Amino acid sequence: MTINIVAVIFFIAIVASLGSAMFHLVKRGSEEQSLKTAQALTYRIGLSLVLFILLFIAFAAGIFQPSGIGARIQQIQSSNTDQPQPNP
Repeated sequence: MTINIVAVIFFIAIVASLGSAMFHLVKRGSEEQSLKTAQALTYRIGLSLVLFILLFIAFAAGIFQPSGIGARIQQIQSSNTDQPQPNP
């Protein structure tokens, strides 16, 4: 449950950073606005990478299990490997 809360917080921060970049882009001010836009987009990319790495580590550690189409694919693959393969 904790990983879900952390993921939601990261998503909110990513959307906020994207909104900030859009605001500075639309404002069309000086060179300073352009730098603020680039900085906000850089934060968004950094947050996205940290979230991806965090989710990958949580999945590898078994903290959460997939419950969508990924879980069904894993079940199909594991059931196929349990059956004996015919000899040619």
